[in-house]
Amino acid sequence: MKKVLYTGKTHTTGGREGASQSSDDQLNIKLSSPGSSRPGTNPEQLFAAGWSACFIGAMGIAAGKLNIKLPAETAVDAEVDLCNADGEYSLQARLNVSLPGIDAETSKKITDMAHQTCPYSKATRGNIDVEINIL
Repeated sequence: MKKVLYTGKTHTTGGREGASQSSDDQLNIKLSSPGSSRPGTNPEQLFAAGWSACFIGAMGIAAGKLNIKLPAETAVDAEVDLCNADGEYSLQARLNVSLPGIDAETSKKITDMAHQTCPYSKATRGNIDVEINIL
């Protein structure tokens, strides 16, 4: 049986031109369409932020299993594209990972393991194109 560890709750109005607020009031943001001059963020940026934060956590777990400590400078630059083909919208993403001081082979092991366990990676697997690039 699954144990729920946390439930994020938001209330959103107005879609891409609206606002979103979390039930604990820690998140209270204006929303705007990508590329617009209106103040606010967009769902693609929010998804990129959530995924990159979660992926760093998953890399920490993977590194621990390999008896490696992630460097303090570990970073993930997530890029989430909103695409349109023949009127159909979709997403695609790139996770650009920086693991300073860790060799390429070990970095690949860590990111491969993280991609198998990160909840965002699991949710998108088979649904969108995803690239993981080690910088």
